[in-house]
Amino acid sequence: MIVPVILSGGSGTRLWPISRGSNPKQLMHILDNNSSLLQQTIDRANFLTGSKKPIVVTNEKYRFMIASQIQEVECNATIILEPSARDTAPALAAAATHACIQDDDPILLVLPADHLITNKDAFKKDVEFGASYARDGKLITFGVTPDRPETGYGYIKKGEAHKKYGREAFSVSQFTEKPNEDRAQRFFESGQFVWNSGMFMFKASTYLNELKKFHPDITTHCNHAMSKAQHDLDFLRLEAHSFEKSPAISIDYAVMEKTKKAIVIPVKCGWSDIGSWSALHDISEKDTFDNVCIGDVIAENISGCYLHSTNRMIAALGLEDLAIIETKDAILAAPLDKVQDIKLLVNKLKKEDREEAELHCKVFRPWGNYESIDLGGRYQVKRITVYPGQTLSLQKHFHRAEHWVVVKGTAVVTKDKDQIVLSENQSTYIPLGTIHRLENPGKVNLELIEIQSGCYLGEDDIVRYEDIYGRSEELAS
Repeated sequence: MIVPVILSGGSGTRLWPISRGSNPKQLMHILDNNSSLLQQTIDRANFLTGSKKPIVVTNEKYRFMIASQIQEVECNATIILEPSARDTAPALAAAATHACIQDDDPILLVLPADHLITNKDAFKKDVEFGASYARDGKLITFGVTPDRPETGYGYIKKGEAHKKYGREAFSVSQFTEKPNEDRAQRFFESGQFVWNSGMFMFKASTYLNELKKFHPDITTHCNHAMSKAQHDLDFLRLEAHSFEKSPAISIDYAVMEKTKKAIVIPVKCGWSDIGSWSALHDISEKDTFDNVCIGDVIAENISGCYLHSTNRMIAALGLEDLAIIETKDAILAAPLDKVQDIKLLVNKLKKEDREEAELHCKVFRPWGNYESIDLGGRYQVKRITVYPGQTLSLQKHFHRAEHWVVVKGTAVVTKDKDQIVLSENQSTYIPLGTIHRLENPGKVNLELIEIQSGCYLGEDDIVRYEDIYGRSEELAS
């Protein structure tokens, strides 16, 4: 019995401006218009023989988007919410503790939610092989056989060879952080190293026992956090006070670099962590001039480029080895060999308190989404979509009034003690200070245009009285 544990709390800033703090890459349809990276990870987990319902570990910020995407693929998953980021070792301690409560010491397969694997059949065989070692009490890490001297990945050095079922695995000799170019070249040429994929496999009890040996404080705090966990809608919410006492540390540092039970299995399953625009360029289908062009792109005399348009046309002339990524509110232009440094730009945006570091023009909420269309000194225009059967919070604003025009579907609008029903091409006015609510009673998306006017239009101008999603101090409707 295998329980997949899907880690889905990362922010994915290396693929800015498409991936942002409020909508990271695991939730984006970067490679497949029909499914996100998270949904593809769930699909791989379901493809495995004997796989039980997955455990998804995430945080407050992404919980409703993750729940929605899980529902879209009709997956019955347990969603564990971390009250704060503590890296992978505590997250997996919580997941392993929960798995032992639900099942009799299952094998856990740890999968990051934002990776790509193109060969599911090979992946399935890798997991089956790994399970044979996990049942023997080993902690498995899957190491990707390198095809180049990559500086963007950590490396694992293979130690003593072990053979089972005609296939080799190795004791772990050492972990190495991302090397410089010279060191990466030596690693690649030696044949003794594999890339650290961040995928693991072990019995829940094996991991917890080894973690207790090296970091008993983590097991103690995570046990307390799980024992006091509360069910909240579709989520299992860890008790914050106990969990936040745990040190922030990865499974590599906490356990895998210290244990004598670590085994690395070399794999060739078409793996990529899609950690940069250059990585996307490498794995995408290219034209005869080594270009990847996505969206509305007009190009002449370019080579080796990655051009990605989401809203407007990109016109490119005489370029080589560049990444140009266009979104509605930002454009990135960088040499492909420099895109690993995008975090420097994102950090600068954060220091300047720029919304583009965290938010897209389209912002997702548990009830639907809204998109800013136009913004002026004392007005803002938004396109709002409310999913069928969903309801915004009962709220009021101190600094702005709102006009709502329904363009699709049916809306039930509460204004103080009155309630009205609006259909297409009908509108209403919400004066400043009016307690109001918007509902979609129908079976299709409700779409409306909202025109805000006032002296302050920030998303924190809100007093929330009732909310079916359990939000209180969070921003936005």
